[in-house]
Amino acid sequence: MVRLRHTVIAALPFLVAGHASARMVDRPVSWTFEGARYDSVLVYDDATAARRPGLLMVPAWFGVNENAIRKAEGIAGQRYVILLTDMYGATIRPKDTASARDAVSPLLADRPMMRRRAAFALARFRSLAAQAPIDTTRLAAIGYCFGGAAVLDLARSGADIAAAVAFHGNLSTDDPALAHAIRARVLAMNGADDTTTSPQFDGFLTEMRASPAPWQFLAIGHAVHCFTEKEATAASGLCRYDAQADGWSSKMMRAWLDESFATH
Repeated sequence: MVRLRHTVIAALPFLVAGHASARMVDRPVSWTFEGARYDSVLVYDDATAARRPGLLMVPAWFGVNENAIRKAEGIAGQRYVILLTDMYGATIRPKDTASARDAVSPLLADRPMMRRRAAFALARFRSLAAQAPIDTTRLAAIGYCFGGAAVLDLARSGADIAAAVAFHGNLSTDDPALAHAIRARVLAMNGADDTTTSPQFDGFLTEMRASPAPWQFLAIGHAVHCFTEKEATAASGLCRYDAQADGWSSKMMRAWLDESFATH
């Protein structure tokens, strides 16, 4: 067992031998914060020892599970080290829409708590540089659906990260004035036909105009909510995967991160 200061590496039940490719590492990382344990996963390719940018990744509202780990592996490649971040606590692993809604509701209702949890996770991520090839001068945060809200709130907290990228994320805020504290370059990408988040578009634009940092908001034509989530397979509805929007937004993310790391 590898032990870090204030961080314990421990086994998680859903991580099994042979899960990843021969060079991909899925390393469980746990910590305690405000009396609760959080189980996250550090994801990177160890084929090279070269230090690379770190991405704090907050998954969609089903949290840290096998689907989220596979997604993190696909994003990481040899390009990034990713901390797939548990925002709920180790005892909360939603299995259906109702339990996922129950998991996110307390955080969306208490945004200072969400910001504290995200900031603590970022601090733990920095502390892992001795165990993984993380370039701590190049850190960013990415998030999906609920995770988009989490990384936007991390940016609103004034976190010292190069960028925050939100995919089909909740754009709301409890305090629009926090935009003045944003230092990260913010990229938010939402489906133009996303009835879940589209009512928030105007408020987000108004808020972000007060940000001193560069930002972009992109409405992707014909896309609805969950457009990057391959498990959202319904032929129609409020939440549906869109391969074209997924691929295009991923390219936009990489370009935004490259530029952000170059100028941070």
